[in-house]
Amino acid sequence: MGYVGPGVIEQLRFSYPGAVLVGYDMGYFASNLADAEVLPECRADLQYLADVRAVPDEVLNGVDAVVHLAAISNDPMGNRHEEITMDINYRASIELAVKAKRAGVRSFVFASSCSVYGFAEEGARTESSEVNPLTAYARSKVFTERALRELADNNFIVTSLRFATACGMSPRLRLDLVLNDFVAGAISSGKITILSDGTPWRPLINVKDMARAIDWALVREVSCGGPYLVLNAGSDAWNYQVKELAEAVARLIPGVDVSINRDAQPDKRSYKVDFSLFKTLAPANQPEYDLNQTICNLRDRLSVMGFNDQDFRNSRFIRLKVLEYLENAGLLTERLGWIFKP
Repeated sequence: MGYVGPGVIEQLRFSYPGAVLVGYDMGYFASNLADAEVLPECRADLQYLADVRAVPDEVLNGVDAVVHLAAISNDPMGNRHEEITMDINYRASIELAVKAKRAGVRSFVFASSCSVYGFAEEGARTESSEVNPLTAYARSKVFTERALRELADNNFIVTSLRFATACGMSPRLRLDLVLNDFVAGAISSGKITILSDGTPWRPLINVKDMARAIDWALVREVSCGGPYLVLNAGSDAWNYQVKELAEAVARLIPGVDVSINRDAQPDKRSYKVDFSLFKTLAPANQPEYDLNQTICNLRDRLSVMGFNDQDFRNSRFIRLKVLEYLENAGLLTERLGWIFKP
């Protein structure tokens, strides 16, 4: 019930029309719908609203495969809730995997991140490159990957997909992602503000292509990568400098002014990524969306929504702001559990 999940459940319903799809989510962002024709969870057979830190054993009875997306999902949220980030992103992930293996689950797909590479100057990072996690979010992904490796075997196939930075339209849109932020700024105010000097490198992937990669990982065999596989998920063509992303948006949305903070301190998060192994192992599930298509789709859907909020960085499309609202409204505990008032 977040940004990635709606596309995943749509993809899986298309690929496996006879499958029983079960959703499990805390529901923090359930009401933050954008341009949604239907409630995305209508495509599921069963949807639990519950905490991933306390998954009942019976939820996994009869389950063949698990797609694990649940996480405190970006750096600002992780910085504010560092220990909770470790609880949810790391400890709960491993507890879920242990329960899944015990229940006889065959395939476990973990949504990791290319952010584990942190800062890398010497060429594109491969799966065997040294990791350099610079944030709580990135560290939680590294810890989880390493622990999952110990659980994998021929009967419990684990795939850790190190996704490039997500972008593109979703029924639960996020605008706290670099490309989405640029398009929102261009639409609402005719301005794109780059907070860095624009030189950091970022690999990107459309959220719909993330779902296609997950679809492949769910059914891969041991012969395709082994019992445990870490895989960069994205495309070599999608390695861009931040300023290049802004320039691409400005080309496709006329009249936009791009502002670069040339005096900014260097952004330590800068890395190019090599996706050649993903191309070799999953040739039929390679990204279909390119940068221009993704920008145009965001532009068109935001326009249809009548989007014009120049203060969108303080809106419901920013995940940290949603959590802050729920906390300030007295709806969440200090550990981000729900408080249900009579």
